Amino acid sequence: MKNFDIAIIGGGPAGYNAAANASANGLQVVLFEHTALGGVCLNEGCIPTKTLLHSANLLDEMRESAAYGIHVEGAISANYAEIVARKDKIVKTLTGGVSYKLKGAGVTVVSKTARLTGEEGDRILVATDDETYAVSYVLLATGSETAIPPIPGLSEVGYWTSREALNATTLPKDITIIGGGVIGMEFAGIYTSLGVPVRVIEMAPEILPFMDDDLAAKARAAMKDVTFELGCRVESLDGGTVHYSKGEEKLSVEADVVLMAVGRRPATEGWGAQEAGLEINRGIVVDDTMRTNLPNVWAIGDVTGRSLLAHAAYRMAEIASANILDPTAKKRGEVMRWHTVPWAVFSIPEAAGVGLTESAAKREGREVLVAKVPALMSGRFIAENGFKAPGEAKILVDPKTHQVLGIHVLGAYAAEMIWGAQAVLEMELTVEDLRQVVFPHPTVSEVIREAAWAVKL
Repeated sequence: MKNFDIAIIGGGPAGYNAAANASANGLQVVLFEHTALGGVCLNEGCIPTKTLLHSANLLDEMRESAAYGIHVEGAISANYAEIVARKDKIVKTLTGGVSYKLKGAGVTVVSKTARLTGEEGDRILVATDDETYAVSYVLLATGSETAIPPIPGLSEVGYWTSREALNATTLPKDITIIGGGVIGMEFAGIYTSLGVPVRVIEMAPEILPFMDDDLAAKARAAMKDVTFELGCRVESLDGGTVHYSKGEEKLSVEADVVLMAVGRRPATEGWGAQEAGLEINRGIVVDDTMRTNLPNVWAIGDVTGRSLLAHAAYRMAEIASANILDPTAKKRGEVMRWHTVPWAVFSIPEAAGVGLTESAAKREGREVLVAKVPALMSGRFIAENGFKAPGEAKILVDPKTHQVLGIHVLGAYAAEMIWGAQAVLEMELTVEDLRQVVFPHPTVSEVIREAAWAVKL
């Protein structure tokens, strides 16, 4: 039996950051990862899709360069195999960086599946097939897995998930994407820019259901070359034919490739969660310090089901580490504030937001002050994107306290500027406070300032 202070199961963003943090603070750490360090985000999600999206965006810019006085002679072409090779090189470099970081921090990495197997005195037992580890604390960071709905005929079809899409070295003739969430919209942007006909079938009445309804509609409208089938239910698959319904209407479409993009679900099976008695409600139930219902067992990242975002996982790792190392950390503010976690969609165009949406406020019957301004109020936005590019900033304010409740942005650089909006909510600033912030000029972020001044108090 081997002894450590803490065992971390899962080597994704949550796990490897918690491991490095704990080790830097003097704990003996063992981390178990049975696939690849970096988790889904680095290997099958955030980084590889953004690499492909950059190539797609560059191709779009070259096609439109004449509008900016730049004329490209000859035909513009894309070599998809080379694009994928570049993606693979970047992922390999970054996964190597994670490995180097953990090695430098003195973390013991075990490339095997681990399970919770019980207790021995005041120690928790974690075991692989050939070794048992006794630890004082366990940090669960098992991540998430692709959700596959029970659609008749799906199992007989060679459908893609994000993994197969990212591993493919040739483009499909056409693709039907089932699901209009983040994964679906990012791949829709990639394939459309590369000349692949794209159809999206979404059960909800609008894409990106966590977005404000009107911004989601504008994002969809900007994706002119994508065919959207909204409010539709996929009934079955028969070979390359997708059968779906819209109300009473029965429809079907032939597809070269079907991409399943209906979301992800916490990975709560296969490592002893149920046997150990962990409370599970979709994901592992945690409090705002990431504690589970079991003593000295913590959970962070996607497995909690609270926020399936890499940046949220980073923060969960910091909070869990702080509270493990210092029982008074909660009093110092080391708690997860879920309502201030921002989101970003790297679709074409980008979208990002934080806090309350107008759609949610209406559903809750909550009164809010709303203001929105076009991104065309930014000189830099026009200079770099032209007069026709979609873009908008929207702000929601409490009518009594004037506290800023939500900020949402559509258009270029949305993901890069949303951290500032997150800080506004984190610090509980009023719209008057926000108006006093000095924004650099000329930047696209100035649209947030314009939105603040557009609020009618």
